[in-house]
Amino acid sequence: MQRESFSVTARFTHALVAAIERQGGKVPEAMCDDTAQEGRVDMARQEALWALFIAACPGDPLAALRLGTDLQAGHLDIVGMLLLSCDTLGDGLEVLTEYAPIIGDNARFEIAPQGAEVQLRYLPDYVLCLPQRVEAVMGCVVSLARWMTNGRFRARAVLLAHAPRADPAAYEALLGCPVHFDQAVNAVCMDASELHHALVQAGSSLHQHLRALADGVLASLAQDGVSARVQQLVRAHPRWGKERIAEQLGMSGRHLNRKLALEAVSFKGLREALLHDMALQALRSGQAIGAVGQALGFSDDNAFARAFRRWTGESPAQYTKTWKNSLYRLSNKP
Repeated sequence: MQRESFSVTARFTHALVAAIERQGGKVPEAMCDDTAQEGRVDMARQEALWALFIAACPGDPLAALRLGTDLQAGHLDIVGMLLLSCDTLGDGLEVLTEYAPIIGDNARFEIAPQGAEVQLRYLPDYVLCLPQRVEAVMGCVVSLARWMTNGRFRARAVLLAHAPRADPAAYEALLGCPVHFDQAVNAVCMDASELHHALVQAGSSLHQHLRALADGVLASLAQDGVSARVQQLVRAHPRWGKERIAEQLGMSGRHLNRKLALEAVSFKGLREALLHDMALQALRSGQAIGAVGQALGFSDDNAFARAFRRWTGESPAQYTKTWKNSLYRLSNKP
């Protein structure tokens, strides 16, 4: 059956339902029945649960942050188990960026080296309850990283794109690090050396088994939905525009816009996000800047540089230099 909307793993939704009930809120029986089943929960239902959660915590603006810090690896479905089987925190963050759609397929992570610092950026595409949901994710990341490294992980700072909803000192007390608001991105910032922390792990054979299972889940998500098919075509043909993509899908450009709107995305936004991701991967692999821009369909180097600066805040040359310096420091770390 074709999936017409984004979805979230039922395991995370179970945690949200339990949190609502702990706060004295009431979840409709029909909604509980749906989330009791293993599998996926559609985004409309997930957003309804978030609204119930917020309504159940009127006197605690940081309830979502507390929820995030209480989450355990099991609430992240197979991704959580995969994280626990990694060798190092750096390996775990790479796994998170790759398999995050299994947890919720309308948000993603990216790792961005920033000199001696690394940012794990969170890029959600939520419509409702955005600040609370971002705070829950930030709390989960910091808490799990600390737990998986036996308390050795130390975040340098947490960046939030929204304004504080409570005393900033309360945020810092919960997260154990400085918190900066009204930032350009949502991110957990850490020293590059933090990536080397060994994790509580179950062994490489289990990791490979879990990765195979996660690949299967990811593939099942990718085969559903118009946006997934658009992503496949854009990655294969980044120079194609909306009309050409729509033609390949057997529909008009206007019809494609309507179908994507049902999944809460736009063609322009989706293509921009994909080109951004493809550009980062290409530059990290050592491809020449001019070749990358041309392959992605930009008219010249200046057009590519303007787009890249809009995505990352720096030029392709600056990003490449920062990335290489970060890799050099990591490879020469005693």
